[in-house]
Amino acid sequence: MGKTALLFAGQGAQSVGMGKDLAAAFPSARAWFDRANAALGYDFTAVCFNGPEAELTKTENAQPGIFLVSWVAYQLLQERFGAQTSAGLPADGPTRELQVEPVLKFEATAGLSLGEFTALTAAGAMSFEDGLRVVRQRGRFMQEACEATHGGMAAIIGLDEASAREVCAEAGVVLANLNCPGQLVISGETERISRAIDLAKGKGARKAIPLPVAGAYHSPLMASAQPKLATELAKLQFSVPTVPVISNVDALPYGRPNRISLRLVEQVTSPVLWEQSMRVLLAQGFSRFIELGPGTALSGFMKRIDKSAQRLNVADAVSLDATVKALTK
Repeated sequence: MGKTALLFAGQGAQSVGMGKDLAAAFPSARAWFDRANAALGYDFTAVCFNGPEAELTKTENAQPGIFLVSWVAYQLLQERFGAQTSAGLPADGPTRELQVEPVLKFEATAGLSLGEFTALTAAGAMSFEDGLRVVRQRGRFMQEACEATHGGMAAIIGLDEASAREVCAEAGVVLANLNCPGQLVISGETERISRAIDLAKGKGARKAIPLPVAGAYHSPLMASAQPKLATELAKLQFSVPTVPVISNVDALPYGRPNRISLRLVEQVTSPVLWEQSMRVLLAQGFSRFIELGPGTALSGFMKRIDKSAQRLNVADAVSLDATVKALTK
């Protein structure tokens, strides 16, 4: 078997109830949810578990919620393979952490947009609390940018990249996500997105549909969020990642820790080069991809990129068991 990469879910994967069965089934998962509540200063997990949907889909809630559930999925997968220890930790209290030995072997991580923060955290570049808090702030800043502009996004299905770029140039929008062959996302001002949808259909797109999002993510309309995010990231202490983490901005692994903040700030307005990132890993001998967090979008993209790659995911207790079985065959 080739090398293993961990992939972390991005915004749009959220759903009311995410993580609830994991918290109910595993005391260690419950401890992580409690720890998140303590870090954020309120009962944030209730929003993940119970909604309402309108509250969860707010960018400032969806982003840390997906980060948290993805992190818990990662920890539980590690726990199933590792020796559990809790030496040196408080015996009780909401911040009690279940430590595990990282014996699940993986050689790279990547995450879609906000998932890149989870990927960096899993690779030891930042602490769980720092990652959770900065992602919540990122969500707030992006929400503020959405409210200050009139933007949207649309999925373009069945159109090649060259044709999609022609549509963007003519309509005055940008490519926001290059997810997989035949699946692109565009972003820009609402009226221009409507124009782009018509143009895409005229060029033969199988589908061109507006997405239910608050604004024009990964476009210049998000620029006002960048200096605010840069200020928050400057407060954090980054470490060298223990494994390569592939950046959405250039599809290359992070190097020095001082580049992490720069790339994460760039990412807010830059297109997500997901297909290119996955092809970089495939070219390096990666053949097993484990998606961690709600939904299976990343597994779906990989199926379109390379059907021969092994695709596993952990979103809930059932998928955790299925993935553990597949990894221990």
